[in-house]
Amino acid sequence: MTNMPTPVRRALISVSDKTGIVDFAKALADNGVELLSTGGTARALKEAGLAVTDVASVTGFPEMLDGRVKTLHPKVHGGLLADRSKPEHVAALSQHGIPEIDLLAINLYPFEETLLRGAGFEACIENIDIGGPAMIRAAAKNHGSVTVLVDPADYAGVLEELGTGGVSAGTRQRLAAKAFARTAAYDAAISRWFTDAVGDGEPTWVSFGGTLGESLRYGENPHQRAGFYRTPESRPGPARPGVATARQLQGKALSYNNINDTDAAFELVAEFDPNDAAAVAIIKHANPCGVATGASLREAYELALRCDPVSAFGGIVAINQTLDAEAAEKIVEIFTEVIVAPAASPAAIEIVAAKKNLRLLVTGGLPDPAAPGLTVRSVAGGLLVQSRDNGRLGATDLRVVTRRAPSEQELHDLLFAWRVAKHVKSNAIVYARDGATAGIGAGQMSRIDSARIAAHKSEEAAKAAGIARPLAEGSVVASDAFFPFPDGLLAAAAAGATAVIQPGGSMRDEDVIAAADEKGLAMVFTGMRHFRH
Repeated sequence: MTNMPTPVRRALISVSDKTGIVDFAKALADNGVELLSTGGTARALKEAGLAVTDVASVTGFPEMLDGRVKTLHPKVHGGLLADRSKPEHVAALSQHGIPEIDLLAINLYPFEETLLRGAGFEACIENIDIGGPAMIRAAAKNHGSVTVLVDPADYAGVLEELGTGGVSAGTRQRLAAKAFARTAAYDAAISRWFTDAVGDGEPTWVSFGGTLGESLRYGENPHQRAGFYRTPESRPGPARPGVATARQLQGKALSYNNINDTDAAFELVAEFDPNDAAAVAIIKHANPCGVATGASLREAYELALRCDPVSAFGGIVAINQTLDAEAAEKIVEIFTEVIVAPAASPAAIEIVAAKKNLRLLVTGGLPDPAAPGLTVRSVAGGLLVQSRDNGRLGATDLRVVTRRAPSEQELHDLLFAWRVAKHVKSNAIVYARDGATAGIGAGQMSRIDSARIAAHKSEEAAKAAGIARPLAEGSVVASDAFFPFPDGLLAAAAAGATAVIQPGGSMRDEDVIAAADEKGLAMVFTGMRHFRH
């Protein structure tokens, strides 16, 4: 590869996204560049008054098979792949009458956009580009001789360099790397969709791709680099509502930790149907410090805040309904990093605007907690990929295992606590009463420690609220996994819990059930675990 700038004498332009393409092509023509093009792009350039050579006149073959075949030809790929530093390559081009192509400006059939429109299987198949990725890869491989452009944002920089005599080696390399990343992400979107469409739960190869949505100042810590990449959905239809789809109405830029915590908060609050009740979740370091439902968002927020007002300072607030003025007035009373909601009223937006650093995100909807999907985590040398924890239970799914069955109110609170526990880092213990958390213990190495921490937090919360008795007294308790010994359950009983929901399945279930009976607790088994590491 030459380190010298390469001139551009001939360019092939073939784009689905025609943003800026006419102005770019005009500038190329003004620099004496011959324009080759195909289909709709050629028509757009000709309508703009530019002289354009159809690729079909170069190859000697018309576009065929509904446009599936137009650039898959030696006279195109030879012109892209010939290494100009090798005399034998240049001679081969001359022998076969193949014109050199010095620049490729291209983007691909809109496969990802087709998915977002909810198109059917056949429409998705038709929007899989074949010739485009082949040309991109050819030009990128041969970046020593060819400049490849897959992003309209790069047009201006290339034109600037052409004005000084040619495209630099560094720019060609950078654009080639970007081109390979684009085809990789494109193929990843197709493979994920196809895998889901045919129901292959454990494919031999798996790939993921995304588009940079935002460069972040740093990662979890200032010495770590970070970016926020948006990934396409693998199923037809709108993207999953959340932090990636949100519009930020105000506030400073989101950090890595803000995005992570906002996602955790919004996924949790989506567990509660906005048609049933208002719900609020307050998150700190990816764990809930308070969750509640109520007759209004303000009531739900006040109950959620009561659970742990100390931890809520500097937290993330997620709500499941349109943010209204009454709730906004209350939320802004303490320092809050982010508010995320499906929507916000004009009055609420005005109230939040008084806190210039407070981020307000609106997502346009709630994610479906029962929808399928994948989660991915990196480990040394690989990826851990699993289906999203979309497990949900109703009252009929529970098995009463104690002499006493839960009351109607206890049952309501047990299901509430279970939904919250699903979003608490393991080992997770959640006390709840009257549709609000009363104490949360998260991320401990032993379950009994989580039970004790949650009880302690309920005591501290009661003191802060001026309530005589700990919030956990008269509550129910949820455990994300089974109690391996009776000690965790006994700790919950000592804290004042009257009913328990847990998966069951321990070798000592009978001992735990006996302990519950002895304490007069009602206990139900779910048969489902909600570990969250």
